[in-house]
Amino acid sequence: MTSRNVASHASGKRTPGRDATDIKPPPPVTPAYLERAALHYLERYSASVAMLRQTLKRRVDKRCRLRGEDASAFAEAIEATVARAVSAGLVDDARFTAGRLAALRRRGASARALSAKLAAKGVSREEVAAAMENERERADEGVDLEEAAAQAYAKRRRLGPWRRPGTREGHRDRDLAAMARAGFGYALGRRVIEADLESETDETED
Repeated sequence: MTSRNVASHASGKRTPGRDATDIKPPPPVTPAYLERAALHYLERYSASVAMLRQTLKRRVDKRCRLRGEDASAFAEAIEATVARAVSAGLVDDARFTAGRLAALRRRGASARALSAKLAAKGVSREEVAAAMENERERADEGVDLEEAAAQAYAKRRRLGPWRRPGTREGHRDRDLAAMARAGFGYALGRRVIEADLESETDETED
């Protein structure tokens, strides 16, 4: 035990392992640092332009806070880094939106839920509308995408026809409310929740 620690122990006070003045601040924010941060993030995650910008801003805010600097001074550097990522094709809102839309649809997301989730990722309404229009154009003829999503959602949540036999009626109102919260209209939600899978299977077999 050092003499400093002995004195501290004797006085009943705890001494940190290192003084605050001994801790070195992180290196300054530079274009190279921002490039590395952007590449590291995009290698790990699929992102929109807004998500990349927000991630870089958080990193800069943290580093500037530790260095006692004004983070707003690096706003242009962040925008330049984002612009280079877009130009290089590393981040693309149309590609991100199409991929996220397809993934959400597979999980049974309604059009309303899709719009809200994508907006939360910083995707513009125009990009969302374009992606949904492309989805409709690529769908098989006669396929109702919203109804298919509603069925996928009900199946994943085990609502209506996917409940255990004998339990459907008691949960009908609760299931309809779940469909409404998920963004599906009442008529569609009711059609899915009240569907008889056995009858549909029998008709298919006939």
